Amino acid sequence: MSETIASATEYASVVRDRHSVRQYDPNWTISESELKEILAEASLAPSSSNTQSWRFLVFHDKELQQKLLPIAFNQQQIVDSSAVIAVLADREGFKRLGQINDIAVEKGIMPREFADQYTERSLTMYGNLSADKQTHIALVDGGLVSMQIMLSAKARGYDTVPMGGYDAAKLAEEFGIPETLVPVMLIAVGKAAAPGRATARLPLEEITFWNGQGLK
Repeated sequence: MSETIASATEYASVVRDRHSVRQYDPNWTISESELKEILAEASLAPSSSNTQSWRFLVFHDKELQQKLLPIAFNQQQIVDSSAVIAVLADREGFKRLGQINDIAVEKGIMPREFADQYTERSLTMYGNLSADKQTHIALVDGGLVSMQIMLSAKARGYDTVPMGGYDAAKLAEEFGIPETLVPVMLIAVGKAAAPGRATARLPLEEITFWNGQGLK
């Protein structure tokens, strides 16, 4: 029980201390191995039918971050942060379900017969959806993994800011992103040079409705 309480306390600290930081120490570096650890943890996020339809374009090079700067409307955190992660939603991510389920079989998570049936049903279902619906599903998954990136980074003592202020079309053109990959957001990661600004939150009573009562 004490370990459970400790874990809950640590999580409470991470989630409450995370703020959007826009000023970073430009001399601070984060190793590629640390970034991989953050992304690996983030990739444990849930996704529709376990399609894991997120892709990461990591800018871990100052020259490339400089190239990204005007696309992100010259926001200084693009170049001052240690790295920028472009989270992309793969609307055709479901096509890799066979590979995902094969791995599950190899790990003993799924029996082969079930995996094959599950793959066939899912490929048919997702394949019959419109491109807009496929995109919507992948964008939801992209939001889930993005939040886990930010929490995983904060747990390691790093700060982040999610960014919607960028030209998605220019991002795709400049870095050769195919049309099946839809930008979700940019996330700057680094060491804060100034603390993020605390923000107010609506009272829980105004955003929570129990048992279908009180919705307006």
